[in-house]
Amino acid sequence: MKAGSTKIKETTQDRIFSMITLILIMAIIIIVAYPLYFVLVASVSSPAVVNSGDLLLYPKGFSLIGYNNILGNTKLWAGYANTLFYTVMGTLVGVSITILAGYAFSRSDLPGRNLLMGIFVFTMYFSGGLVPLYLVVKQLNLINTRTIIILLGSVSVYNIIIARSFFVSSIPKELQEAAFVDGCTNQRFFFEIVVPISKPIIAVITLYCAIAYWNSFFNAMIYLNDTDKYPLQLVLREILLSFQMMQQQAANGGGVVDAETLAEMNTLVEVVKYGVIVVATVPVLIIYPFIQKYFVKGVMIGAVKG
Repeated sequence: MKAGSTKIKETTQDRIFSMITLILIMAIIIIVAYPLYFVLVASVSSPAVVNSGDLLLYPKGFSLIGYNNILGNTKLWAGYANTLFYTVMGTLVGVSITILAGYAFSRSDLPGRNLLMGIFVFTMYFSGGLVPLYLVVKQLNLINTRTIIILLGSVSVYNIIIARSFFVSSIPKELQEAAFVDGCTNQRFFFEIVVPISKPIIAVITLYCAIAYWNSFFNAMIYLNDTDKYPLQLVLREILLSFQMMQQQAANGGGVVDAETLAEMNTLVEVVKYGVIVVATVPVLIIYPFIQKYFVKGVMIGAVKG
């Protein structure tokens, strides 16, 4: 018998275990994927069918009325542009600071490294609160500016810890010593050696920052007064609230609306809800597959050491 040709015989218990595992995995996939699928299907179905609850597996009464009402709003495209600007600029700032800080904290020759890291970690659990932060932002004259949306939330201590763990586990101390013996400076070592081999963790931090900025709405709601600067999430919220207000006013007799028009408005609100979800999430779902391999690898490597 040739070496390497021996096959391990699978027992009945192994087959049962594999079958149960497969069933559980399929069940988890269905539980996670079906709500996303349902939202997509409901967004292109007839409002009457969606409101009646008869929708299950496939679109019924194909209709784009929800998207027509959402995409027809001129503020939507301004919101998209604002969100793209906030996401790109905020991600650049966040990734740059996070990678630099993570690398600095990974260096054993950094004076006061443990004390500084402790101060950073302290801020994860305790903060001054919203009111003091708002007063500080106001004193800096950053209220109603795009700068404050970019700065707030650009750096996360959690992301710095992940980056530090990656550098500790992936950049051997011997590599640093060899580079310094050859006359390499700290700056050159970082940009020419560390950064090229840190693509996985850079992709992870980029994904974390980009998703956080894309979904962010609270900071804009607190610090922005000009609707022209609103990100996509707030614009979609306003669109949805406007439909709900019209629905409520019509139901309370706030206008001359017959019963048929009121019923159509009630069903339209449901379709608009699903359309808003799709419009907000599709760009992220499109980008994610291209950086998935870096995301998985970076998280696993960054989790080796804490």
